[in-house]
Order: sequence, then C-alpha cells, then structure tokens
Amino acid sequence: MDFDQLADCHKALGDKTRLRILALLREEDLCVGELVEILKITQPAVSQHVRKLRNARLVKERRQGQWVYYSLDGKDYPFYSSILQSLPDLSAEITRLKAEGKKGICT
Repeated sequence: MDFDQLADCHKALGDKTRLRILALLREEDLCVGELVEILKITQPAVSQHVRKLRNARLVKERRQGQWVYYSLDGKDYPFYSSILQSLPDLSAEITRLKAEGKKGICT
C-alpha cells in the first residue's frame, strides 16, 4: 500500500454519507436503488458516493442482470475491520426497507 492509496482511503472515509453506506453494507449487499430509499438522497448522489468508495477499494460491485450490487471490500487495509466495528448499527434501516416492501427493488 502506498501513501496515495492510503490518502484516498481516508478521504473516502471522511464523509458521513459514505460512512452510512459502509454501515449499511456491513449488514448486507445492496443496490443503488435500495441505498437511495434508505439514505433519502438522489440516485446520482448515491452513485457518486459509491464510486468514491469503490475507487478507494472499500466496496466492490457484483453485477446481477441489469443491476449492480455493492458489498464491502477493504481487504487491502488492515484497519478496515476496526473502522467497520466502530460504525453505528443501521440494521433497523434495512428492516424498515423490507417492511415497506422496497427491499429487492433492484431485482
């Protein structure tokens, strides 16, 4: 790991929306549409945040048909698991999404 990669990682972690995305992905893989529903921000804004996380190698994507699902990555960073453990529990947000019938909107 070089200084540029480490700086990109810390820049990506320096935004509360991106931290919320990581906390949500800690619970399960989600697509952009599901993140939009939970975060209550626009699809382009979510896509930009996810792009920054992906470029910093903190999340990875998996294509399933026309949809892209995001999950945690971060294997390059030995401190990543401790950062994830320090994030608040947002499992209630995913439970709410499921209760509203919006979980799986990307399927």
